[in-house]
Formats: sequence, structure tokens, C-alpha cells
Amino acid sequence: MKPFELLSHAVRAKEILTVIARHGFADLLGQIDLPAGIWQRFVPQPGPPRTLYERIRLAAEQLGPAFVKLGQFLSMRPDVLPHPLILELRKLQDQVTPRPFEELRSVLVEDLGCRLEEVFSEFDETPIASASLAQVYFARLRSDGRAVAIKVQKPGIRRILETDLDLASWLAGQLHQHITALRPYDLPAVLAEASRGVQRELDFGNEARNQEYFNTLNPHPDRVFAPRVIHELSTGRVLVMERVNGHPVRETTPVPSEQLHTLAIHGAESLIRQVLIAGFFHADPHSGNVFVTDDGRLSFLDWGLAGHLTRRYRYALADFWVAAVEHDAERIVQIAADLAPPDARPDLRTMEKEVTLTLREDLNFDLGRPQLGRAMLKLLFIFGRQGIHLSRDYCLMAKAVLAIEEVGRTLDPQFDLRAHTRSVLREVYRERHSPRTILRRTQELLRNSLTGLHELPAELHRLVRRLEHDNLTVNLQHHGLQEIDEAMRVAANRIALGVVIGSLIIGSSLIITTGIEPSILGYPALGLFGYLISAMLGFYVIWDIIRHGRHK
Repeated sequence: MKPFELLSHAVRAKEILTVIARHGFADLLGQIDLPAGIWQRFVPQPGPPRTLYERIRLAAEQLGPAFVKLGQFLSMRPDVLPHPLILELRKLQDQVTPRPFEELRSVLVEDLGCRLEEVFSEFDETPIASASLAQVYFARLRSDGRAVAIKVQKPGIRRILETDLDLASWLAGQLHQHITALRPYDLPAVLAEASRGVQRELDFGNEARNQEYFNTLNPHPDRVFAPRVIHELSTGRVLVMERVNGHPVRETTPVPSEQLHTLAIHGAESLIRQVLIAGFFHADPHSGNVFVTDDGRLSFLDWGLAGHLTRRYRYALADFWVAAVEHDAERIVQIAADLAPPDARPDLRTMEKEVTLTLREDLNFDLGRPQLGRAMLKLLFIFGRQGIHLSRDYCLMAKAVLAIEEVGRTLDPQFDLRAHTRSVLREVYRERHSPRTILRRTQELLRNSLTGLHELPAELHRLVRRLEHDNLTVNLQHHGLQEIDEAMRVAANRIALGVVIGSLIIGSSLIITTGIEPSILGYPALGLFGYLISAMLGFYVIWDIIRHGRHK
């Protein structure tokens, strides 16, 4: 953001900087380029002792919807941010004071293209949920009497988010430029990706498509499902879907413990199947987004963010999963190295030590610590520090696994995700090594080989034509010869100086024997002058050798 753009949002910028200063980051603001007097009068007041990461979360909550959303998206980057900060950002609450229905009525009427009475026979104007971007209402369709839930985007929220995202991006750039310790995190790039995620979430069409796609792939609708979307009434700002009768997972008191155990199994198996079989999964299945329905099923809500994994990444993840459960640190490091970008130069030995320690701390089944999701978050951070930034969807997967583990333990305190992944892993193994898969790979190999053979004559023909027209250029680059070239140049200069000095000495000696005038102390002045020049050059050579060392 340019300076004049910062001034155009001066009021909001002052609010943001004030909140940051009051949460104990005044010293940080003092190191960046800010207009004088914009925040210095606001000093942090003494308060209860909090950790650095708690203060970051509290500041984000106080700064409003854009920063809450940024924090939630940043919690999906365990490859970049420290593990304690990830866990703290996951606590960010997206519950805000609801706005009056009359403010949202205009959005509904504009997107539906008619009065509400023409579409709904009943409409409860009291929202059942209010988040940063939208509010949710219950209603009943006039056409067929179905009970529906309506998610309505708040008016003007896009402009508010864009302003705050611009200011956050400018602040991230300033921190990256002026504070060396923060540069390894590459805050501008991380904030840019998070901003794109927030912008995507503003389009409810993405959420509708994700819900429908999940229901298409879901093999067990009798166990888990997503609410069916009513597309003819949904738009980019309004999402109309069937109403789910039930309660969030965190409110499971009236449900028998046997049923809770079954629900935990169904939820875990569904998510693992989403990740490893379908390659499409709910990226944030926390306890507020998973409902227990009145008919004993689980419903996944809020599909604004979903992860996608290719076949290669799914198979690598299955291997990664097995290696983590078996505490095979060497295998985990090898899988990560195989997925690393070509320019990455990781220290595999250091990685293996850190991976081993993480597995012992967070995935120790003997000590009762089966925290697979937490271990994956730490592993991704280890890989990121070594320059191995895996797919963003891997980060989403780790966060989803952590969330579903927490949901499982909410339903069943003895829940162990490891026990419910074996059947899915066996299915992945059969898929990878089935005759159909082997035949497909063989066909791909033959097709690529035949394509290469087919193109080879044409490539050879082009090479010969270029040779015929003297149009072939070969670029050769030598590396590591700079030191040899420098040594030869220094040696040549020294030899030239030695020849000059020797010539001057010989010439001056010949002149001394002639006795020509003028003379100084009985010796020819010209000869003495030659000796003086020779001595000066000789001392210079000796001083230069001593100054640069013998290697010069």
C-alpha cells in the first residue's frame, strides 16, 4: 500500500495500530516506517500476564472480522508458523453481535428478485447464528413447505474486508522490510494467500458446490451428510439449504454414550475417506461445524473451505500416515524429500532428529498420547523450516485431522483415530496395487514412450536443419574457475613488476659507472634516481604480499 493510500484510510489505520500497541507490540511498531504521532500516544496498559501467541489472538479478535478471518486462514499454515501460534489461532471465535434483520433484508430481496413473502411462508427474523461475514435464519418454503436455513451475507462487508486486508498487507510488508527476524516467515506472501482465501469465502457459490460435491462422493449418507442446497434460490451472497434438525457436537449431553461412540467412529472414518479415497475433504470440521441430527447422523456444515488432493499426494499421504504410526522417522523424511521442490536443499539428518522427537512427544501410544493431528502440524513446520513447503492442501488436511480428533474425543473420551484408519488404508493399498491401476500405469508409460518415439524424428530433423544453416548455438559456462583466473592475473602483474624493477636496477648500475653529470655525492643523479624508483617498487610489492597473504 502506498503512503497516500494509507492516509486515505487513516482513521482505520489508527484504530488498528492502537489495538496492536495496546496488546504489547508497541516496540514492534517503533521499528517500522509509520507517520509520526499516529500511534505513539497509545501505550499498553498493565494487564494479566499472557503469552505472545495469546496476545496475537486477542488483538485479532478485537480488530474485527477481517483479522479474525486472516487468523483462521493463517492457522492453516503449519509449515510456516510455529505450532503454539497455530493452536492459539484455532481458538479465534467467529461469533459476533448480530445486526438487525432490516439491514440484511435488502440483500435477500435483491438476490432473490422478489419479496420474501413470495418465496417463504414463514421467516424467523431472529438469526440462529451470526458470524463475521453472514447471519443464518430459519424459514419455510411456500412452494413445498420444506424447512430451510438461509445464510445471508452482511451488506457492505466486502468493502470493509478489502480495506482491512489492504492495511494488513501494508503492515506485513513493513514488518518484512524493517525487522530481520521476521523475514524467514515471508509475511507478505503468507498474508497474500490468506487474503485470497478470505475473498473466496465471500462467494457462497463455492460453498454450495462443495456441499453438493461431497454428497455426490459420500458412500454412507445414512451415517454422515451435508445439507442439500436449493440452487434455484441460492446466489453468491445468499445460500438456501435444507434445515438440519439437531445440535452441535459440543452439546451432546442427552445422547447415550454408546451412540456417541458410534458417531465418533462414523465421523472419523468419513473424514479419512474424504482425504485418502476421494481427495476432497472438509477443511475445518470443528465441533461447531459438525451437528448430531435427531435421527442419529452427523452433518458437516460450513463448506466454505475444502481441501483437494491429487492421486500422487493421496498415496504419499497414506505412506506418511503409516510411517508416523510406526514411528519410522527415516521414512517420513524420505517422503517429504520426494515431495520437495527441486530447489530445496534440506538437512535430512537434522530433519530426522526433529521428526523423531516430535513422534515421541505427540504420537506416543505407550504413554497415551495418540495425537496424530498435533504431530502432523509440528512435522509440517519442521519441513517448512527446511524449505519443504508441501501443498497447501496438506496443511488443510493436518488441521482437519486435528479438528476431527478433537470432535471424536468430545463424543468419546477414549477415541483413538489410529484404530479407525486401518480399513481406509487397506482400501488405498488395494487401489494403488489393483490390476486396473497397474494396467493404467502401464498404458500411461507406453503412451508416453510412444509419444516420445513419434516426436524423435522431427526433433532430429530440426537439429540437422539448424546445422545446415549454421544456426546452432552451444552455450558453455564454466564454474569454479574465477579463483584460478584471479591467481593468474596477480601472478602476471607481479612478474611484470619484477621485470621492471630488475631493468631499472641494471640500467641505473650502468649509468653509475659512466660518471655523467649532474652528480650527487660524486654519483650520477640519474642512476641514484633509478635506484630510488626500484626500491619504492620493491617495497610496494613486499607490502602488497604481506597485506593480502601468501595466497595472493
